[in-house]
Amino acid sequence: MLTAVLSGCAADADEPDATPTTASSVETDLTPCPEQTDAAAAVDAPDVSLDCLGGGTLDLGRAPGVPTVVNLWASWCDPCREELPLVEQFAGLAGDRVRVLGIASQDGRPQSSAFADDAGLTFPNAFDGNGTVAAALGLRGLPHTLFVTAEGSVAHVELGEIASVDELRALVAEHLGVQL
Repeated sequence: MLTAVLSGCAADADEPDATPTTASSVETDLTPCPEQTDAAAAVDAPDVSLDCLGGGTLDLGRAPGVPTVVNLWASWCDPCREELPLVEQFAGLAGDRVRVLGIASQDGRPQSSAFADDAGLTFPNAFDGNGTVAAALGLRGLPHTLFVTAEGSVAHVELGEIASVDELRALVAEHLGVQL
C-alpha cells in the first residue's frame, strides 16, 4: 500500500479548483508532486489517490519505479515537527537515487499546508486528512516512515520518530539497498 505512495504524484487537470476543500485552492509555494510514469501496479498498494499539497495527485496504486521513503506526519504532532527537518535534509542528500514523499495524515488541509510551507519542505507532500493510508496499514499515532521498493512493495515500516539523518541513511541502506 505504501509502495504506491513512493511512486510520486501527478497533476490532475480534471480536479476542481474553486472549492476551499481541495489542495489546489490553498495558496502555497509548496513543491508540486512529480508526474507519475505509466508504471505497473504496485505490489501491495491500495487503489487510493491523494491530493498533493503543492498541486497534483498521488496515485498509491502505481509502483514508484525508484526506491522511495514515505514519511507520514501531522502539523499537531511534536515528534513529526522534530523529524521533518531531518527528512528534508535527507531528501537533499538522496537526489534521484531515492524518492522522498510526505503524507500529511490525520490533520487539516490548511494546517498541513501552512506547516509544510513554514518548515520549508521541498519534497512533495500529499494530504490524507482521514488517515486512510495509516489505517490500511494498521498504524496508530505518528510519525511513521515507509520504505518502499521500486516495484511497490513495502520493505519496512519504521514506527515512531527517526532521530538523525544518519539513522535514516542506515534504514535506507538496510531496507532499500541504497547507500548514500
